Amino acid sequence: MTLAADRELGAGQFVLEDITTGVHASGFGQVGDGRSFSFQVERQQLRVEVYRPRLTGPVPLDEDVVAVSSRKLTDVDLTDRRSLAAAVRDAVADAQPVARASR
Repeated sequence: MTLAADRELGAGQFVLEDITTGVHASGFGQVGDGRSFSFQVERQQLRVEVYRPRLTGPVPLDEDVVAVSSRKLTDVDLTDRRSLAAAVRDAVADAQPVARASR
């Protein structure tokens, strides 16, 4: 695994820091507004979780998830990095905010 060097991203930019292809595809990256995300394939679906900016620990907690997206894998070649990366990019862009119960 290799990590991308620290870089400044513009508001509309997107970078995948790690991507594993195949039936159990997964990975993580960042979007330009300071948030990070992870993705994984579960039960023939691509699931993306977007986390709040400036996480304090290496593993996000449930309360760190600010948006989620899920999509079917129809027309996505899980063995092709470009196809998978495009599906992830679209899923991150389509992520919907997570509703939080008031405390």
